[in-house]
Amino acid sequence: MMTPSPYCTIGPFFPSQFSEGTADLTRHDGRVAQGQHIVLTGRVLELGGKPTVNTIVEIWQPDANGIFRHPLDSRGAQGDPGFFGWGRARTDAEGRYRFRTVLPGAYEGRCAHLNLMLLAIGLTRRLTTTVFFSDQPGEVRDPVLECVHDTAARLRLFALRDGAVDAEAALGYRFDILLRGENETPFFLD
Repeated sequence: MMTPSPYCTIGPFFPSQFSEGTADLTRHDGRVAQGQHIVLTGRVLELGGKPTVNTIVEIWQPDANGIFRHPLDSRGAQGDPGFFGWGRARTDAEGRYRFRTVLPGAYEGRCAHLNLMLLAIGLTRRLTTTVFFSDQPGEVRDPVLECVHDTAARLRLFALRDGAVDAEAALGYRFDILLRGENETPFFLD
């Protein structure tokens, strides 16, 4: 068995079927998700603000009650049957991605958040981060957030409410991702 080179990259491309139809987490099996629907959008940028094209952005999160659609969540059977739980979007020529989902519910020991992963040409591994939701980010206590010691970097992990993104009774949130350089988004090993 060959060991992959540390210089291999993800890609070089992703077929369109890889992300088609998975950016709306609010509908599952003919049902509509409970809770506050939101639109999460942003841009994925390289050093210098250059947009990344054809980057796959994947999210997974609990429903509005803080329950994951997963067998390892002991409350999984109580989860919202209208909520899908994960989704994928592809960045466009401007580096933009967009999801329709629900505001995630907090659960024991954690504040409201979703998990985000990036797959892109030029990356040697997938990048993962956590997107937090709070009107008062300076007061949030969460074990993952506390792994980031720099206060300014911690604030970059919060989605920002953006009324310009509101759509069809869904509140808009913006979360831009900078892959490298000053103001880089904090990433975590998974």
